[in-house]
Amino acid sequence: QVQLVESGGGSVQAGGSLRLSCAASGYTSSVGYMAWFRQPPGKEREGVAAIGLNVGRTYYADSVQGRFTISRDNSRNTVYLQMNSLNPEDTAMYYCAGRLLSGPNYLSAREYKNWGQGTQVTVSS
Repeated sequence: QVQLVESGGGSVQAGGSLRLSCAASGYTSSVGYMAWFRQPPGKEREGVAAIGLNVGRTYYADSVQGRFTISRDNSRNTVYLQMNSLNPEDTAMYYCAGRLLSGPNYLSAREYKNWGQGTQVTVSS
């Protein structure tokens, strides 16, 4: 089993920045890829960014490309999401997720087995 714990959420004004962290513990060797998802109130969960933990290749949703950066520190079993130029549409619960294998869609929630509890991000105008 892998446990994922997110942190770093909060409230920020439009144009501001936040950095989310996701710390993994337990059977971390069972995770090859990690991703960030978000779920705005009343909407479906959507993939934001993903990263391969071995090579570090990254994948982004169009809506965050150029504003968000996903990175990892394998020595700390931690993945980060640096979020810049935030706008109210970024308001959501943000979740960290992990999966073992590569696949066709790194931003599909169905492909991920391990999930954290989420951290709230609120952006005010």
